[in-house]
Amino acid sequence: MPIAKAELEAQRLETWVYLFDQGDRRMVDLLGGKGAGLAEMSRAGLPVPPGFTITTAACNIYYANDKLFPEGMWSQSKAALKVVEERTGKCFGDAANPLLVSVRSGAPVSMPGMMDTVLNLGLNADTLAGLAALTGDERFAWDAYRRFIFMFGNIVLDVPKDKLDRALEAAKARAGVQRDADLGVPELRAVVDRCKEIIFGETRQNVPDSPEEQLRMAIAAVFDSWMNRRAIDYRRLNRIPDGMGTAVNVQAMVFGNAGEDSGTGVAFTLNPNTGEPTLFGEYLTNAQGEDVVAGIRTPFPLQHMAEAMPDTYRQFLHTARQLEAHYQDMQDLEFTIERGRLWMLQTRRGKRSGRAAVRIAVDLVNEGVITRREAVQRVGPEHLEQLLHPVVDPAAKAVTLATGLPASPGAASGKVVFSADEAAAWAAAGEKVILVRHETNPDDFHGMVAAQAIVTARGGMTSHAAVVARGMGKCCVVGCDALQIDYGQQLFTAGKVTVTRGDWITVDGSTGRVLLGEVPTIRPELDHYYHTVMKWADEFRKLRVRANADTPQDAQTARRFGAEGIGLCRTEHMFFEGNRIEAMREMIMAPNAVSRREALAKLEPLQTQA
Repeated sequence: MPIAKAELEAQRLETWVYLFDQGDRRMVDLLGGKGAGLAEMSRAGLPVPPGFTITTAACNIYYANDKLFPEGMWSQSKAALKVVEERTGKCFGDAANPLLVSVRSGAPVSMPGMMDTVLNLGLNADTLAGLAALTGDERFAWDAYRRFIFMFGNIVLDVPKDKLDRALEAAKARAGVQRDADLGVPELRAVVDRCKEIIFGETRQNVPDSPEEQLRMAIAAVFDSWMNRRAIDYRRLNRIPDGMGTAVNVQAMVFGNAGEDSGTGVAFTLNPNTGEPTLFGEYLTNAQGEDVVAGIRTPFPLQHMAEAMPDTYRQFLHTARQLEAHYQDMQDLEFTIERGRLWMLQTRRGKRSGRAAVRIAVDLVNEGVITRREAVQRVGPEHLEQLLHPVVDPAAKAVTLATGLPASPGAASGKVVFSADEAAAWAAAGEKVILVRHETNPDDFHGMVAAQAIVTARGGMTSHAAVVARGMGKCCVVGCDALQIDYGQQLFTAGKVTVTRGDWITVDGSTGRVLLGEVPTIRPELDHYYHTVMKWADEFRKLRVRANADTPQDAQTARRFGAEGIGLCRTEHMFFEGNRIEAMREMIMAPNAVSRREALAKLEPLQTQA
């Protein structure tokens, strides 16, 4: 929405850039959720790589000024970068001791996966050599450069991701390896060269060698992502105003791809599916953050980290509990481990299923952390609606095609489609569809909204598909590696069974099963957590609730859910079933008063019968 001229003038007088230690959690509207979280963790002395945040106000001015940075923003950004250089002991663009940075979005309201990120920014031929010499690991340096070229080409220069993906997949096929981490220096050089050719062919420009120009273009690209299709779709779905804008976080890089003693992960301090009080998350060794979120590789559960890196795991567990206690709510955390050292990259209020929202609220009251009133306010109507989502009828006979990870509960049936655009088109035509992908990315969001459920062959419980589906309350199964998907033929195989575009499947997001055909579902049983929250709601509500019920079955259902009476009853609806409709038709079509009285005599007792 357009911002008033007076407000824009006031914003022009503001500071556009804040170092992490200059902000706090109260500045979320200005610094965005990610920036405010980084500021709060920095002030608490947690291990956060230094950096700075460009405000949401700068984003709004950028759009008001025909996509020109507000006056003073760039100079403030360069001054803040000098402070980051001092704190890291590195220099941005220096060939011998290069500082690399990440550039990330961060709106005031969490919009997971909807906007853009660029990692390893600051690399060129000179700084690449310096990074290799500094770390003594040429392969690591080339892997970082490959990732930077890929992300800059896709995010900043708008080169289609699948074209760049094919360059990497072709290199792995030629080398006979499955993992990116198994590619050597010669193969990585070839991937970089091929990606540069693709980028130039698509855009007729090269990735700039100047780190300063890279940074300027990346900041603009993150601002631009506020108005990309997926971000707009997400805001419409969640009723988020356009005038919020996004902040931009520029942060010194730490490297999870520095070897097997390094890694990256995403975690929730409580289970976001069920609300159970257990640390929930995943991580990958020798990887960077986008590898986990994008679902390109299926990660390890955090328990694996407890065995492989016990000291780091204990530190992370302590930090997670500290942040949960500080914010008095479940937190969504991102972290990187660089050569055994833990770094925190994000804390924010975690997206959760309806079932989890209700349980977490009740448990926090029982633990004395929040009040009953606060608990009721934390459970939204969309959470309660999710509790009524159907589940697969356990008595139904069903053929299990594959079993993956139960990323978001519920059950849904629909026709298989393999693209987001087709999911949206078929749904608009009234079809129920299931979106099946290798993995989803932010550009698939509109198709995920349209689909009844989402299935991915790759990815984990914290992948893009899992987090976005959970936030929407949509059934989702990820990591179904038994599915062999062929986009070209528009089919997938599971063992000896072939399922083609338009065939029906059922997704059981509570167990992780993908079932053949349309399988019957039933309504779930509501547990004591639900009834507890609803009882507390009765203590604070001002309105009484009566039901719109036309049949005895409707009335019984309404009473079961707590309605205090019938507010509207349209009696004609009582006569729409079985032989009752015949009596109603006789009354309507009666040719005279006598026939009408006879028909009414048949109808009268039906109004008192169940």
